[in-house]
Amino acid sequence: MQIRKGDMVRAIAGRDKGKTGKVLRVLPKRERVIVEGMNFVKRHTRARPPEQQGGILQKEAPLHVSNVMVYCPRCNRATRIGHRKLEDGTKARICRRCGEIIGK
Repeated sequence: MQIRKGDMVRAIAGRDKGKTGKVLRVLPKRERVIVEGMNFVKRHTRARPPEQQGGILQKEAPLHVSNVMVYCPRCNRATRIGHRKLEDGTKARICRRCGEIIGK
């Protein structure tokens, strides 16, 4: 998977198409990501005495990775990811549009 925790991504499909958000969690076995502010679902919870109150909670649900693309801050667009070997021998992810290194 080319998307990592902390990346900025843009939804390219689904009801949140066009929105951008930060990846909170990556679920590689299920090929899904949880993105801040996207794909909200309502969870009905029962009150558990004495501290938890019951009600309807809203939380982010996982999105399939094929429905999001990494967002390049330099291009201000969603982009594909490439890989480049740096001078010090480490590999870095780069923007396919502008060549900018994404996520240090």
